[in-house]
Amino acid sequence: MSGNLEKLESWVLDSTRSDVLRFFDIGFSKTGFVDAERMNWFLHSYVAAQGRLIEDMPKKYAAVATDLDTGREVWFTEGELTDAVRASMALPGLFPAVRNNQRWLVDGSLVNPVPVTVCRALGADIVIAVNLNSGIIGKRNNDRQKPGQKNDQGVLGSIRQQAREYSESIFPAREEKDEAPGLFYAIANSINIVQDRITRSRLAGDPADVLLSPPLADIGMLEFSRAAEAIQQGEECVQKAIAEIRRLTGRSSDTTRQP
Repeated sequence: MSGNLEKLESWVLDSTRSDVLRFFDIGFSKTGFVDAERMNWFLHSYVAAQGRLIEDMPKKYAAVATDLDTGREVWFTEGELTDAVRASMALPGLFPAVRNNQRWLVDGSLVNPVPVTVCRALGADIVIAVNLNSGIIGKRNNDRQKPGQKNDQGVLGSIRQQAREYSESIFPAREEKDEAPGLFYAIANSINIVQDRITRSRLAGDPADVLLSPPLADIGMLEFSRAAEAIQQGEECVQKAIAEIRRLTGRSSDTTRQP
C-alpha cells in the first residue's frame, strides 16, 4: 500500500539470523528486548517513509492497537503510518509499548487478532481475512540443545538464546511432553491461548467472507530465515481459496491477471 512491499519482501528473504539479532538491545531495556531506534530505522526504510500519513494513502487503511491501561481497542485511521504500525505490533515483552495521545499502546492482537470489524467499519463489502493463530495451541517447545549445537557465551550469546526461546515459544516448533515449560513458553503460550479464544469468538460474531489460515505453527516469529517457506504457505493457502474469492468478487481468472 505504501509501495514498499517488494523491498520489504526482498529484505526478509535475504535476511539472516544475525540480521534479526541486531534488533535486540544488548542493554536489556526494561521496556522490551527490541532496540526501538533500530526498529524505527527499519520501518522508515522498508515500510513507509518518515512523515507518510495514513490519510494520504491511496486506499483506506487502519491499524489496531491495545490501550495497555484500559484494555480498549484503538484504531489508527489517521496520523503517521509508521507510528500506527509500531503500536499495532508492540508485542508485550519483546517490543516496547508506544506512547500516543497520552496512552501506552501495545499489540492490537490482544483484543482483536483478526480485525474483520475494522474492515467492515471502513466500508468493505467483502472481507478476506488472514488468521495467523491457526494451530499454535497445544504444541510444546523443546528447549533442549540440538545435536552439534554450540553453547553461546557472554551477553550476546544470552540475547541469542532469549530471542531463540521467545521466537520458538510464540510458534513452538517441537513437542516435548515431559519437559517442564520454560518461562518464555509459559508467558507466550498463555497469550496465544487468549488470542485463539478471542479470534474464535470475534469471528463467530462477525465472520469474514473468506478466511485464510496458512499452516505456520512450526515457524518461529523471529525465524526470518524461513521467510520463503512462510510465503509459499501463504500462496498455497490463497490458491486453495481462489475460486471462492473470484466468485465473491465477480472476477474471472482472466480479469485477475489484468493490472
